[in-house]
Formats: sequence, C-alpha cells, structure tokens
Amino acid sequence: MKLISWNVNGLRAAVKHGFVDSFNQLDADFFCVQETKLQAGQIDLDLPGYHQYWNYAERKGYSGTAIFTKHEPLNVTYGIGVPEHDTEGRVITLEYPDYYVLTCYTPNSGGELKRLDYRQTWEDAFLDYVNGLDARKPLIFCGDLNVAHENIDLKNWRSNHHSAGFTDEERTKFTRLLSNGFTDTFRHFYPDQTEIYSWWSYRFHARDNNSGWRIDYFITSNRLDDRLLNARILNDVYGSDHCPVELDIRL
Repeated sequence: MKLISWNVNGLRAAVKHGFVDSFNQLDADFFCVQETKLQAGQIDLDLPGYHQYWNYAERKGYSGTAIFTKHEPLNVTYGIGVPEHDTEGRVITLEYPDYYVLTCYTPNSGGELKRLDYRQTWEDAFLDYVNGLDARKPLIFCGDLNVAHENIDLKNWRSNHHSAGFTDEERTKFTRLLSNGFTDTFRHFYPDQTEIYSWWSYRFHARDNNSGWRIDYFITSNRLDDRLLNARILNDVYGSDHCPVELDIRL
C-alpha cells in the first residue's frame, strides 16, 4: 500500500499549480490532504477510481481536510467526537477490517503563541481519540502535525526555540504521543537524517536555501513496525509551501 499526505495550503490554488498531475503521478492507494481551505461545492475534482471524503471547517476559507482512496471503508468518522475541537474540519478517520487510516491538520499555536493553550487541550483530546482507535485495531495517521520534534527536524532550531511548532510544550506532547505506542515512520527508517524538511516559509527564499521544517508525518501503531517498507519526504514535488510525504506499508 502506498499512502501520501500533503498540506496543499488551499486546494483550489494547488490545482492551479499542478495538483492533479502530481496526484496522478504519485498514484497512491490513499491520498490525504490538509488545509483545503474550501467549503462543499467550491471544487469539483475528477479523480476516477477514488472515493472522496471531505471535512470542512465552519469558518470559510480555513483549515479543512480530505482523503481520496481507492479502497472503500467500512465507516467514516469526521472529527474526534469533542465539539470544542470539531468545528475546524481537522480530522477524518476511515475504518477498515484490520486497521484505521486517519488524516489530521493539527492547530497551529499561532503568532505570539496565542493558541498554545488551546493547542495543549487539543493534543490531550487527540491523544485520547487515537488511543481509543489503537485499542481496537492498528492505526495509520498522517498530516501536518505542526511540530518539529527534534533539533534535526528544522534548519534554524536555536533561533526558533520559542516559535510556534518548536516550543517545549508542543515537543513534549509529541514525545508523549510516541510513547503511547506509536512510531514516527520517517525516523524509523532514517533516525539521524538531517536537512530534509517538508515545509518552507514563502519568505526569504527559504525553499531555495532549504531552510525548512519537518512537520508533516506518517505515524503508525508500533505493532505495525514489521510491515513498514519505507517512508519518504517528496521535496521535489511543488505546488504548496509543504511537500508531500509518503508511507509504503504492507497491509
């Protein structure tokens, strides 16, 4: 199975920059997108052979997720079942006989860390949700998790120690998530790989200079470790300020 995750930073804009061509070339079993920034009826994607599932934010032009898959699920769940956290279209879960696939767009703590407190409550609720799924069957989840976990996961870690996405609080929550029985698949294969990132600011020629952050992930229940085949960051694919990430797994 091949899974792709991509924060497209506005799907309508991404379509104008070659999204459908990239989608077809990547030919994934599951293609998860975050930050669609649209409402129902604002786009008509012709993706033959794929089932489409969308979760829209109540606020127009904001957040949002989607999953396009060749494999029809048993059940689809939108959100994490907590009203406080389910108005921004951030989570979709597909259930299959032997596993779950979930896409997530984690809230950004924002400028001056204005949403850091909210982010912490989100992290607690999200961990409860994925632990509940994992207790029933193995879980594959992906998305823009808006955190660079370790120093090697961003270029300028010293100057960003207190920036959104690299605070001690956010990194500690991510460590806790992994300690609950989950695997960061990229680090599973490449524990010491440096200078490979999935997001670059549009400012200061950051992508040209590879001054980026690794904040897009595939996370799996660690009892799937022996089924993992590879995890890749596709930093040669353009069309957003993020690049796609890939997981190859035997299911």
